[in-house]
Amino acid sequence: MRKTILSAFIALACAATAMAADNVKATVHADKAGAKINREIYGQFSEHLGTCIYGGLWVGEGSQIPNINGYRKDVFEALKVLKVPVLRWPGGCFADDYHWMDGIGPKNQRPSLRNNNWGGTIEDNSFGTHEFLNLCEMLGCEPYISGNVGSGTVKEMAQWVEYMTSDGDTPMARLRRQNGREKAWHVKYFGIGNEAWGCGGNMTPEYYSDEFRKFNTYLRDYTGNKLYRIGSGASDYDYKWTEVLMDRIGNRMQGVSLHYYTCTGWGGPKGSATKFDNDQYYWALGKCLEIEEVIKKHKAIMDKKDPEGRVGLLVDEWGTWWDEEPGTISGHLYQQNALRDAFVAALSLNVFHKYTERVKMANIAQVVNVLQSMILTDQEGTGHMVLTPTYHVFEMYTPFQEATYLPLDLESEIIQVSKAYFKEKEGARDAGYRPCPMLSASAAKTTDGSIVLAVTNVSLDKAQTIDFALEGFAAKTFSGRILTSENVADFNDFQHPNVVAPAEFKDAKLKKDVLTVKIPAKSIVVLNIK
Repeated sequence: MRKTILSAFIALACAATAMAADNVKATVHADKAGAKINREIYGQFSEHLGTCIYGGLWVGEGSQIPNINGYRKDVFEALKVLKVPVLRWPGGCFADDYHWMDGIGPKNQRPSLRNNNWGGTIEDNSFGTHEFLNLCEMLGCEPYISGNVGSGTVKEMAQWVEYMTSDGDTPMARLRRQNGREKAWHVKYFGIGNEAWGCGGNMTPEYYSDEFRKFNTYLRDYTGNKLYRIGSGASDYDYKWTEVLMDRIGNRMQGVSLHYYTCTGWGGPKGSATKFDNDQYYWALGKCLEIEEVIKKHKAIMDKKDPEGRVGLLVDEWGTWWDEEPGTISGHLYQQNALRDAFVAALSLNVFHKYTERVKMANIAQVVNVLQSMILTDQEGTGHMVLTPTYHVFEMYTPFQEATYLPLDLESEIIQVSKAYFKEKEGARDAGYRPCPMLSASAAKTTDGSIVLAVTNVSLDKAQTIDFALEGFAAKTFSGRILTSENVADFNDFQHPNVVAPAEFKDAKLKKDVLTVKIPAKSIVVLNIK
């Protein structure tokens, strides 16, 4: 019988009995501004996986589903609302099996390919370099290209960069013009391989470092386009990988990646996205929050090797990974998205804000129809689309993009959840329990001088009243929205698209620079304070 230890304690050595009687105390240090929260922390990831691309972002010009030059109109418009800052493509594992020249030229002449990583699906290559980069232009976001190191060649990668970014009279620029694009694209972010420790080649960090240096030598900066070169970094707890790359590659890269997923077990069932018990719920949120410890340890290595902070840490794959939905195609990683996933999104973003001086980008996996997606589309040709609870978190959090991080002190009750019954690969902690704080918050000062404050209460049954002292800020008014539902397993589907959706939040009072917020159980609140 699995057992959750329900005896809780209060951070900062406060008594649990006092917690029940008094309001929680918190302080927003508006007079101690931190670093800018990079908008790229709100990045997205689009891999050729399942129906993320075909049927998600792309339906083709001839589709009966409303589209803009082949891009699904409803999906495109929903992503515009999110102010997507950066979009990663074509993978993921798919990237190191992708040969870009197969995806250019007339669509009816492009060779098909078998997606060897994800279900063996046959793709027609109708979505390639032009389609991706044009989509990024339309969305107003930076493209992030993942280059093929695992099965590609130096020449192939070098020619891809030339094709995309050269405006000169070069062979690849002429080929691009022949294919209908006169002006070069702006491409800033370029990943030299993906998961080199696994699907990207099963390399050692020493071997990959040498491969990076070789490939990187031949990637040119054309026509004023300067590449931000990203090394294929570690999987969650592999700190040696980061140490070796920092030693052997160093400032030849401008960023190094980190991948971290939340699930309830590796090497077997990961758990259902919508059917879980209280233990699994709290345990998953504790696992999600453990990313802070992981970031701190990778950051410590980077701080030692790179005290000037020249190399950014990019969490370019993160999010929940549950079992595929019953009845869906194996290998397509289609999963539902419940209120629990919204908590994972909010808690993770709060952590990224805190370490924004080193964390320069994050890309949730993935944007449509795969893992912790923003959007789900049907695959029956009816054109239905639904926004997930995770989408609503990203939309509510948009004011944090490019805002200035503000330190925040917050007391929180913490539940310790037994993890002895989970078989994991991680080995991150020796203890048999994983802590899960009930409260999380993040604050920032926006460019117009107001404060955006996000507060999350993950407790299943306990509302909280929090007194936020706003130090160094003369507050006059506030407005807010709340995301909650009757059950943390609630989700949106095509028949019921608004089960979990934001609503106006009014349960707060402002008095003498103290904002008192009454936040219900299992809720996310975002406030704008002026």
